[in-house]
Amino acid sequence: MSGALLAVDGLSVAFGGVQALQRVSFDIAPGKIIGVMGPNGAGKTTLFNLITGVYRPSAGVIHFGEREVQGLSPSRICKAGIARTFQSGRPFTNMTARDNVITGLLYGGERIGRAEAEREAARILDFVGLTRHADRAVSSLNLMERKIVELGRALATRPKLLLLDELLAGLNPSDLAPAIGVIRRIRDDLGVTVFWIEHIMQVLMNSCEHLIVLHHGEKLAEGAPQAVVNDRQVAEAYLGSRGRDRLV
Repeated sequence: MSGALLAVDGLSVAFGGVQALQRVSFDIAPGKIIGVMGPNGAGKTTLFNLITGVYRPSAGVIHFGEREVQGLSPSRICKAGIARTFQSGRPFTNMTARDNVITGLLYGGERIGRAEAEREAARILDFVGLTRHADRAVSSLNLMERKIVELGRALATRPKLLLLDELLAGLNPSDLAPAIGVIRRIRDDLGVTVFWIEHIMQVLMNSCEHLIVLHHGEKLAEGAPQAVVNDRQVAEAYLGSRGRDRLV
């Protein structure tokens, strides 16, 4: 675990008689963009829910820096420096984009006053490209804009590690490049490590330095993107026994 920002060791969880995640282990170094991929039902979102305290593991340890965080509440994990977005998208739709970000600033990270939160919210909205929509109700925004509001709210908690759960799902192809650009700048300009679930494999291939593949709740493969997609087991998990040549 030396030098790891996040270290997961033997993580398992079961719901009733169903083993959703089984003995999953990996380390995440700081300053990286790490992708998580796998077929539907592989355990990707379950993994994020364990890391962020939504679920408690039945076995295993999660170290964030030098601190064990498994079993802590989501709010304590957020304050420790782990933020996330959700697969379904969960901005506060009855609030403005600005107030969504201010909520993250006031409740998610270190204590600041309202005036400072207003100034910081303006900087975050500018960073993610939503300044012109700052005072619009989120309910009036399109899908991409809502997703970016949620991203801005997560950034407002001042995370060291940001978990993105299919941030690009449902976006038009023309929206992908701007969103990917924001994610890269989160790492490059803000120094935030990104842990990213995405089903668009080519996006992960072109954006991530390292990939982790889950299948049936177990870690199937891990490594550099090209090595992972050339792995026979990964190809079979996605496309069947003859699918490797069609994976990328």
